[in-house]
Amino acid sequence: MSTMRLDRAVEQPTPHGNLWDQADIIAITYGDSIRSADEKPLQTLHRFFNRHLRGSINGIHILPFFPWSSDDGFSVIDYTSVNEGLGDWRDIKAIARDYNLMADLVINHCSARSRWFENFKARLDPGQDYFVEADAGTDLSRVVRPRTSPLLKAVETLAGQRHVWCTFSHDQVDLNFRNPAVLIEFARIIRQYLDAGVKLFRLDAIAFLWKDPTTSSINLPETHEMVRLLRTLIEHCDKNAIIITETNIPNRENLAYFGNANEAHVIYNFSLPPLLLHALVCGDARHLKTWMMSMPPAQNGTAYLNFLASHDGIGLRPAEGLLSTEEIDRLAGLMQRFGGRISWRALESGENRPYEINIALFDALKGTLACADDGLQLERFICAHTIMLALEGIPAFYIHSLFGTRNDYQRLEHTSQNRSINRHQWDIGRLEAALSDPDGQHREVFERLQTMITIRRGQAAFHPNATQFTMHVGSAIFAFWRQSSNRGQSIFCLHNISDVTQTVPLADINLIELDDWHDLISGERYSNLQDTITLRPYQCVWISNR
Repeated sequence: MSTMRLDRAVEQPTPHGNLWDQADIIAITYGDSIRSADEKPLQTLHRFFNRHLRGSINGIHILPFFPWSSDDGFSVIDYTSVNEGLGDWRDIKAIARDYNLMADLVINHCSARSRWFENFKARLDPGQDYFVEADAGTDLSRVVRPRTSPLLKAVETLAGQRHVWCTFSHDQVDLNFRNPAVLIEFARIIRQYLDAGVKLFRLDAIAFLWKDPTTSSINLPETHEMVRLLRTLIEHCDKNAIIITETNIPNRENLAYFGNANEAHVIYNFSLPPLLLHALVCGDARHLKTWMMSMPPAQNGTAYLNFLASHDGIGLRPAEGLLSTEEIDRLAGLMQRFGGRISWRALESGENRPYEINIALFDALKGTLACADDGLQLERFICAHTIMLALEGIPAFYIHSLFGTRNDYQRLEHTSQNRSINRHQWDIGRLEAALSDPDGQHREVFERLQTMITIRRGQAAFHPNATQFTMHVGSAIFAFWRQSSNRGQSIFCLHNISDVTQTVPLADINLIELDDWHDLISGERYSNLQDTITLRPYQCVWISNR
């Protein structure tokens, strides 16, 4: 057994230090989201980003780039290798030199085809005691499930039949962190990723890590303790490394992963996608505002990761308690009419409830509850991302949102997996042709989002930890105020989330008369603070004094 490298000088992390600022923008992508016939996908991806996104995106989350057997990478066969179909560690290191690289630590489970699980069946080390087992007769009714498949999988081993715990699928067998050897394995893996240049560690499905059949087996105290331990290991190897927890769960439980600024540096703002989608298709921001007022400011050293779309879809569990059951069902039904699919989860009662909407975000914003196709799709889409860019936190764009990619029904039919609808693979030639078409939708989306990103990156008041207050200027306007830490810049962000023109008296915003106010987006100046602002459907203004 090899020993871990301990020869590197330890740099002490700075408590409550922010490792990010307003210039940080992350793109989320698979290693092969952009392909070319004559080079490895990781090389193609790197070349595309350097050519088209170098000045606006400085972080890349490459979804699992390891050998895998299912779930588009999240069923890892070998954590220490790069999938040969994507490239090799040299390609990963090259990207890490140019961008802040985020990698997945798929820590809850591994592939049933992994060496560890083959050793489990053969009763060999390492692996024979790496997995969670339970008796087939155990009462597991309290265990929270994100899937409808049976929790236990019967496996024939050299020691007879065993039943292993599979939270997500029978190809994804849950690892047993009661065994210290499993933790040591992952410490080695983390060390390798750090040496490869990984700066951000996404702890995949971390909420399910610790199992206790007498409980829900989600968000257990031992899981939070493991996050604290992983943070200690990682940040004492690299004081600038960042832990991000992926916990697609109700909002209050998600917030707990900040700990006391000693667990995750960053948590996914999982409630934002369903709530903002709901607001835009309803033309009513009341739920969105109520939620935002309940969100505690992230203390220094922690931040929210804001996103609207991902490789998975739009999770609905984070909307529970924020939207009613009827509102969630109505939203899910509308997304199905827009060509999307719904993934389900099983409740303790045996009832199935919507777990996730699977749809390309551009198609999700095709229309509203009142009108299925009103010609305002592009404006709704840009409005959604303008809001995301202005909110407290670090913005993350799913790569397909940058281009306005549509539902991929061919890929969906090929895989029969709902999530494939939003996992299109672009040929680089076709993508660059689409981005060069002066009359094309893809180019307009790309250029308008690039413009908004550029504006955001220059504003101190958009620092991920800058002050934020919710404003109340009517249910059709989602408005909030941001202020820089030195109080030098204020930005009043007003977004019309409806398909009806709205007017807002400047007097209602309480602008200070001695300052020079102007809209960062349009450049319009406001010299008479008794005037009224008129906002077209889905128009946004960022009124700044700097």
